[in-house]
Amino acid sequence: MTDTFSSGDAQILDRGYRKYDGPRTGVKGSVLAVVAHSAQRALGMRRTIWAKILPVATIGFAYLPAVVFVGIIALFPKSDVAAEALPSYGDYYGFIIAAIMVFVALVAPEVLCTDRRSGMLGVYLAAPLDRDSYLFAKAVAIASVLSIVCLGPPLLMLIANVLQSTGPDGAGDILLTFVRVLTTGIVETLLFTGITMGVTSLTDRKAVAAAGIILLFLISISMTGIIDAAGAPAGIYVFAPTLLGLELAPRIHGEGTILMQGVPSLTIWLAWAAWTFGGFALARNRLHHLPVTR
Repeated sequence: MTDTFSSGDAQILDRGYRKYDGPRTGVKGSVLAVVAHSAQRALGMRRTIWAKILPVATIGFAYLPAVVFVGIIALFPKSDVAAEALPSYGDYYGFIIAAIMVFVALVAPEVLCTDRRSGMLGVYLAAPLDRDSYLFAKAVAIASVLSIVCLGPPLLMLIANVLQSTGPDGAGDILLTFVRVLTTGIVETLLFTGITMGVTSLTDRKAVAAAGIILLFLISISMTGIIDAAGAPAGIYVFAPTLLGLELAPRIHGEGTILMQGVPSLTIWLAWAAWTFGGFALARNRLHHLPVTR
């Protein structure tokens, strides 16, 4: 039924409401929808071209070394040139850590800050999501996007090595290397997801969150370097999350250590857990104390 009332140029249309008869997917469907939408937003999908430039460029920088190394493998298979030029799987993160830092600073602020500033957080929490399921969906989205740069490039190198017969030999060795590459990518992804969510939860401004993440990375590297130069033990580097990530990769691959010689692996893993789950805990605490109008 449509009722029309007009007075001058004004017109009121009352079309009523229609009952929703579609499928009801509940919490699971809502979580998946938030994950998909958040991942698309972080990558600039369904947005202007300017929103795509930084994510695409950063991803390109992360994959550029892998593409170069794959080219070397293709041009000089099983040669001394390839053996000397190619890094190990654990060392590869040293070539892309800068790209990872920039990408980490872009993703979470775009995914989390936008909801708070636009008021969409209240819409999400109206039903059927609660604060924990909302935060879980956002964490999955951020981790999924970060895995593009934390897991993808080493995996590309492994595939190229196997195809060119320059990598692991035998099914068992290939499987072991694959498990190590996958584990390293997951560990690095979780580390940076927890950190970026924790820092981003402190503000609703994307620029402030991105700057805070970059400053955390840079200042922690500088301060630990200064303290180490003053004679502190090598374990001081666990207070720099990027250096911690660089140390974890070769240890998982059984390649020894880079910066923290003599530091027990237990200490390294405890530091990883502190940074990772500390970030998640901070984000959860901030979200649960955040007033939201539904």
